[in-house]
Amino acid sequence: MSDSALSRARNVRLMGFDVDGVLTDGRLYFSAEGDVMKAFHSRDGLGMKLLANAGIRLAIITGRKSALVERRAENLGIDLVFQGVEDKRAVMAELLAREGLDFAQAGYMGDDIVDLAIMGACGFAATVPDAHALVKQQAHYVAGQPAGLGAAREVCELILRAQGKFDAVLAPHLGGKPA
Repeated sequence: MSDSALSRARNVRLMGFDVDGVLTDGRLYFSAEGDVMKAFHSRDGLGMKLLANAGIRLAIITGRKSALVERRAENLGIDLVFQGVEDKRAVMAELLAREGLDFAQAGYMGDDIVDLAIMGACGFAATVPDAHALVKQQAHYVAGQPAGLGAAREVCELILRAQGKFDAVLAPHLGGKPA
């Protein structure tokens, strides 16, 4: 991990995530009735909750629309959910203005070319190992874990460690003892 990635992660106050190919493995499962199903990993969810517990705002900004995403966000306590978004950078700009933040304080984790503009604007950009080559070039950090199987958790922990908050958010899970 580069010093640049850690330095950039240190400034993150709002972290945005794409869904398909980041919080899921990118595959879409269709039932015979045409319903779409997605699989989310509980470890990614806990990582996001830990990030929120440390005072980092979370956002989901995705191009597709799905009731499953709404349900997952609600389960994780994420109230900043933007679906069916064509211009993710514009949505992030509006969100940051509303939150009183700037792009240097924002992070985004994406995996495909539709994420390039938002990743290029954010102070910290992360991706998954099987992301499009241009996205990996744009990213400040490429997770070692696969999409939908711990990549988001890895990025959440990187941010927490960079900000010196990891031990504090871990302590309640260790019986109050520091790590």
